Amino acid sequence: MSRPHHLHGGLVLLVAAGGMVGTAGRYLLSTALPQQDGWPVGTLVENVLGAFLLGLLLEALVRGGRETRRGTVLRLGLGTGVLGGFTTFSALAIEVERLLADGQWALAAGYAVTSLAAGLLACLVGVLVGARRSS
Repeated sequence: MSRPHHLHGGLVLLVAAGGMVGTAGRYLLSTALPQQDGWPVGTLVENVLGAFLLGLLLEALVRGGRETRRGTVLRLGLGTGVLGGFTTFSALAIEVERLLADGQWALAAGYAVTSLAAGLLACLVGVLVGARRSS
C-alpha cells in the first residue's frame, strides 16, 4: 500500500461500506431513543457510545505495534467507516442550534456540555479498557 489511503479504491469503498452500516445503526438507534424532555437522547447515546468504541479500537490497534494491512483495514473500515457513520457531530450542532432558536438556552448549553464531556470521558474509558485488554 504505497499509495495514500485516499487514493486506494478498495479502501475508499471499505470506508463507504462501513459508513453505510454505521449510518443505518445510527438511524435505528435514533428512532428507538426519541427525545426526552427536549434532550436528543439518540444522538447523545450514539456519540458517547461511538467515542468509547473508537477509543477502544484505536488503543487496541496502537498496542498491536506497527500498522499492518489488517490494522489499516480495521482502522479505516470500523473506525472511519462504521464509527464515523454512527457518530454525528453535525446532528449535535443542529440540535443545539434548534434549542437555541427555541429560546432554550440552558437546555442547549447543558446538552452541548454534557455531549462533549461525556464523549471525551467515554473515549478515555475506551482507551483505558483497550490498554487493560492488551496488557
